[in-house]
Amino acid sequence: MSQTSAGVPARQSNSRQPATGRLIRSLAVASLVANIVIVVTGGAVRLTASGLGCPEWPLCTADSLVTTPEMGVHGIIEFGNRLLTFVLTAIAFATLFSVWRLRAERRDLWWLSIGLLAGIPAQAVIGGITVLTGLNPWVVGLHFIVSMLLIVAAVVLVNRAWLSPEDLAVRHAPLAGRTLRPLLGAVGVLAAITVVLGVVVTGSGPHAGDHGAARNGLNPDLMTRIHVVPVYLLVFTLAVALYLVFRRVTDARLRNAVVLVTVVVLAQAVIGYVQHFLHLPIALVALHMLGACLLTAAAAQAVFVGFARQVPGGDTVPAAAAAPVD
Repeated sequence: MSQTSAGVPARQSNSRQPATGRLIRSLAVASLVANIVIVVTGGAVRLTASGLGCPEWPLCTADSLVTTPEMGVHGIIEFGNRLLTFVLTAIAFATLFSVWRLRAERRDLWWLSIGLLAGIPAQAVIGGITVLTGLNPWVVGLHFIVSMLLIVAAVVLVNRAWLSPEDLAVRHAPLAGRTLRPLLGAVGVLAAITVVLGVVVTGSGPHAGDHGAARNGLNPDLMTRIHVVPVYLLVFTLAVALYLVFRRVTDARLRNAVVLVTVVVLAQAVIGYVQHFLHLPIALVALHMLGACLLTAAAAQAVFVGFARQVPGGDTVPAAAAAPVD
């Protein structure tokens, strides 16, 4: 590895090849995409009042594994979402098998793959409890939060899968300096609080997943006002973080991560305000759910890039100019 005159390892170019094969990298990306897609389709189940389209679990009805004509379009929507679990399972198993031969030297990929696979039966059980409790809003919320955790794990898996041999051989100081790291930590915490409070707001709102499903009994307007507090704090924190990463030349990976999460937060804020004042139209609520997934992924990416000592990709700027922001 080349060094600068000060003896600091120079940043490698983006031509470095990842240590893992294309299959592993593709499956890591597929896992991230699939975990986001199944959240969106689960949202479609709730927004179309199809949450009890299959009123039993694990069967669709007491006598049938699949939906029946008598159950109509709601049964088709709910059963279709259940079928996507098998797609997610296939991707998870394929990922696990693809890293099998590397499990000794790449225990990070191995355990992340196991975690993503283990999350599927856990989600299936929570989904079953959701159905058996008549779409209890707190159980539905837990279902969503576990999905967010799986998205975070998938983001880490994607990053770790793209590490090059040079990245694996050297543990650099975090790309974010002493001043920026607390801000990125706050971004992660505030994003998590925002998502959790969004789940509570959803549980108090009109889209219950079924016309007879209970709500959590909280005041929707009050919960919405509480929900926006961490959003305001998140926007302020990101404004300071943006100032720091653009104050001087820093690693492009860190700049891009902070810019990405900022764009997602602002887009989510706009969608959230519009859907509130338009009285929660289904299309905007679905878009807001997708935005929650993207916010989770973007925040996880920013925290990973800022804190990790092994980050995929390289920067072409000199090492001295690419020093962490203090």
